[in-house]
Amino acid sequence: MPTLDEIDRQLIAALQLNARESVAMLARQLGIARTTVTSRLARLEKTQVITGYGVRLGQRLADGGLQAYVGITVQPRSGKEVLRRLSAMAQVQQLCAVSGEFDYVAWLRTESPEQLDQLLDQIGSVDGVEKTTTSIILSNKLDRGQPI
Repeated sequence: MPTLDEIDRQLIAALQLNARESVAMLARQLGIARTTVTSRLARLEKTQVITGYGVRLGQRLADGGLQAYVGITVQPRSGKEVLRRLSAMAQVQQLCAVSGEFDYVAWLRTESPEQLDQLLDQIGSVDGVEKTTTSIILSNKLDRGQPI
């Protein structure tokens, strides 16, 4: 991981607020030259500190379905197969290996409680999955995007 200085962090924070901000406006906000912004962006992209630019959906559209986090405990030496099977499920938006009570935590998005129920049954029936614990997201109170 490359070392980030304060200007890099400010640039990333500005882009997290508005990834469509112009280089000229970013330069003005940070008090640096446009060429400096351009070269720093190129370096951050090349070193994969910035891996892409995207769209965050408004709360109404994002909440149009049902979202949940599920903690997943797997049997020893089953991780690769569980990962392969969960990767094939389109409703699994994110899967993280974690320390603590669970081996993985998955972020799920479905259109209805019935679809969530079916998805949880699918996940629970994957060979190697011992236990799942689900928390349905009721509302999003804070979203600062991906951490640096």
